[in-house]
Amino acid sequence: MRLHTASEVISLIRTLENNNAEFYERLCQLGKHEEELCGFTRENRRNIVLVQQAYNNVISDALEGGFAFNINANDFSLNLPEVVNFQEAIKGAVEMETTFTHLYSTAAEQSKSLLPDVSRVFSVIARKRQARMEKLSQFLSPLSDILS
Repeated sequence: MRLHTASEVISLIRTLENNNAEFYERLCQLGKHEEELCGFTRENRRNIVLVQQAYNNVISDALEGGFAFNINANDFSLNLPEVVNFQEAIKGAVEMETTFTHLYSTAAEQSKSLLPDVSRVFSVIARKRQARMEKLSQFLSPLSDILS
């Protein structure tokens, strides 16, 4: 399904962020790296608020009708892994963060000219997602379980 309006993209982001937050809540309950993983849940909720606020501050019917995006929602579907095995769940989380980074980067690029404030928020979140992906990758290191 192609998304063209800001409200469509915001709705996609809200759904994906909520699903991702629920995944991190389950992962957090495994008792490994709880502080970081529970923090990711809170950060997901803040991302929703940041995007919605940026959208509400700049959007108008004229801009909404301008079709600022050409995003295929199917390109950004999340495969939420089962939270049974910590290592496999973390591998799935890294894949999800890759999807989020790509979604936010794509949305930032496409909205740059019509929605610069929204684009900036998307860019900031893309960088945070990249950092999160790097943190999760560290959890896959054989030394991470010994050191935690």
